[in-house]
Parts: sequence; C-alpha cells; structure tokens
Amino acid sequence: MKKLIEVLPNKTALIERSLSLTVEKITDSIQNKGRCSIVLSGGSTPKPLYESLATQSLPWEKIHIFWGDERYVSHDHTDSNQRMARQAWLNQISIPAKNIHPMPTGSSDPTIDAQIYEAELKEFFQVVPGEFPALDVVLLGMGDDGHTASLFPQTKALDVRDRLITVGNKDGQPRLTFTIPLINQAHCVIFIVAGENKRPALAQIMSTEANGKTYPSRFIDPQGELWWLLDQAAGAEL
Repeated sequence: MKKLIEVLPNKTALIERSLSLTVEKITDSIQNKGRCSIVLSGGSTPKPLYESLATQSLPWEKIHIFWGDERYVSHDHTDSNQRMARQAWLNQISIPAKNIHPMPTGSSDPTIDAQIYEAELKEFFQVVPGEFPALDVVLLGMGDDGHTASLFPQTKALDVRDRLITVGNKDGQPRLTFTIPLINQAHCVIFIVAGENKRPALAQIMSTEANGKTYPSRFIDPQGELWWLLDQAAGAEL
C-alpha cells in the first residue's frame, strides 16, 4: 500500500484537489485498460465534488459507476446516496444507463439485495469463486465516529471477510455496504474528510495502537494507493 496524506487549506481547496485527483485516476485507468470503475460515497462532503465532475469533459461511456454503500430506502428517497449522486452529477452528463450500477433496495430484505449486488459485481468483473474484484477508484468519507461506507463501530459487518457486499447497521437501520476486503482490493482509495469534528477519530485512525473495531476506517488498507485528503479543520493536528 502506498499511503499519502494531504491537508488542504479549506473545504474549497479540498474539493478542487479531490476533483483533480479523481479525474487523474479515471484518466489513468481508461488509458491503461480502456475503462474505469469508480465507487461513490454518500454524505454531504462529496456532493460538491460530484457537481464539479458534472462539468468535466470525460469519456463517460468508458466509466462505470458503483456505490460503496446505500441507505435501505427507495431510490427517490431524500436519504438515498444514489439520488444525491444522480442529481448532482449523473443526470447532468451523457453517460449510458447501463454504466450506472446502483445498489438495489427494493426486495424488502436487505440480505437478498446485498446478494443481488454481489452477483452483479461478480458478473461485471468476471471473477472466479473466492476472488474479489479490483475496482479502480473508491471514494470514501469518514464519520466523526471513524466509520466509513456503512461499516460502523462494533457492528457485525466489520467481521465479514468472505462476501463482497453485506448489511451494515446504523442505529437499527439496515444499510448495504462494501465489505472491508472488497474495498481493500481497490487500485486507489481516496478518503475525502472535512470538519473539525473529525479530528479525534482521525488521531486514532492514524495512530499505531487504536482498535479498528472502534474506528473502522483503520481497516482500510488497500493493495493499491490510499489517499487521505483533508481540509485544515480536520487535518490540523496531523
């Protein structure tokens, strides 16, 4: 793993750097293999990044969009990560519908929908049983509790090592989420973190002895590059 940490002066600079790095990684992937698979995160921090990506001139037909986690709500619900990304970015560009791979939430059983999404990933990447696909770019946020995707502290999802997709739990509410080994198979993982409230968790995640069960972002240790892009409010003590 190649770990890189950058602290940007403010949130505007954080989004600008996130945009340039994301576009660079997308472009590299397309040049190297003819396509790019990118995994989106939810939350408020990446929304301006998605709005900026909507203004870029990229070969959208060569880019495939996935989600690292999703609240277990309908796709038109205000809490839907897919809905946010579509409104901010995907509805503004001419990307083929088949290149957008949202997490399903319609079976009324999150375990079944996790299996459906896992099967879609396996088919898309043509992996053999027991193999984890290597996504090109994975965008992640981090909560002030140290969670990432829907991998929350002290939850069962942190123990899943034999699946691509599992069911996360946030205060009793189910969510679909990438598993730790699937994220860690990625070629490039980019954390985008803003806000002073993230400092305590960041201090633990960057330390040598904190527990990953308590601060799940510590478990993210990809085979490829790991980028931490922080604004000054979040990263001042690093």
